[in-house]
Amino acid sequence: MSEEMTLKERKVIYRARRGLKEIDVYFDPYVKQYYLQADAEEKATFAELVAQEDPDLLDWFMEVSEPPRPEMKQLIIKLKHYVHG
Repeated sequence: MSEEMTLKERKVIYRARRGLKEIDVYFDPYVKQYYLQADAEEKATFAELVAQEDPDLLDWFMEVSEPPRPEMKQLIIKLKHYVHG
């Protein structure tokens, strides 16, 4: 990771480490390969996503329920695509 990261980016990366395998399998590859190159809108959506509670994230990733905003759903789809192809 770059030493040029902002404090906000560092906080988001730190919050993305959940310790819950079912979520980390999606967040880790994104943070390592895509997050720092993402545009400001996607970074903001990811920051909003990592601020959510684990049970909600699990439901959204497993498609049990829908996230509150369509942008969050689109990012979840993108994260799943990075992992599953």
